Amino acid sequence: MPGQVDLLVAHPAALQERLGLAAEAAWLGRVQSHPVRVRHLRKSVGVPPTFRTEAVVLRSIRYGEADRVLHLYSRERGRIGAIAKGVRRVKSRFGGRLEPLFRVDLIVHEGRSELVTVTSAETVDPHAGLRERRDSLERATQACDAVLRLLDSQEPNPAAYNLLCHELQLLDRRPEAATRSQALAFRLKLLLAAGFAPELGACASCGEREHLGAFSASAGGVVCPGCEAGSFALDEEAHSFLVHALGRQLADFPTASDRALGQADRAIAETLEHHAHVRLRRVAA
Repeated sequence: MPGQVDLLVAHPAALQERLGLAAEAAWLGRVQSHPVRVRHLRKSVGVPPTFRTEAVVLRSIRYGEADRVLHLYSRERGRIGAIAKGVRRVKSRFGGRLEPLFRVDLIVHEGRSELVTVTSAETVDPHAGLRERRDSLERATQACDAVLRLLDSQEPNPAAYNLLCHELQLLDRRPEAATRSQALAFRLKLLLAAGFAPELGACASCGEREHLGAFSASAGGVVCPGCEAGSFALDEEAHSFLVHALGRQLADFPTASDRALGQADRAIAETLEHHAHVRLRRVAA
């Protein structure tokens, strides 16, 4: 199941390696996931294809009198813009299956428009528990917003899709997971899936592996005293949190003090802004 595949990076218990980018890249290439489910139903020359894919509904926007424009993230096609016609009618064949946070199995028609048309939708997981708890709903919405802003390509990214599915499943089934530390762990893993993970194992500027007490987004990660111009102080606790957040399963997220989490949040946010040109709202306590 996609929701059971997680993004983590193995590292030595002593943490001397601090998750070098080479190790992260090597691991990312080994991500395993379930077989591709896309199957083209019409392949005739000149006929717009109809295809089937699984996706998470990130956002839904009212359009016209009865339609909705959907922002989807799919395993096989990355970001998809779609329109669901008549979905807001009382007797719509879609029912409530195209609401945000739903994981669905779709059949869509790809015409000349930039938006594909949803012709069929079946629920894979409604994540119903999220709507019963405010904290869980807020964290899940933040996760979807992060995916929406960071991953705008139509290229498939199975690691990112599986990570999102796991995050929604975790928040749905474990109310205690709706914490600041877990939300930051998700964002850091999402950075890894998108190819923007910061260097945590050595000075991002010179390669020094000792005295890594500062963080520089422009340099690409932690830095030593000799390279700390333009950086901010990163306590050992915050550094350790970042390392463990990448090194553990998402469900086994680390915890830290508010001060350390604040520094980790800043490191993640500045990395996003500098390298991905994406600004996300900071993760509140």
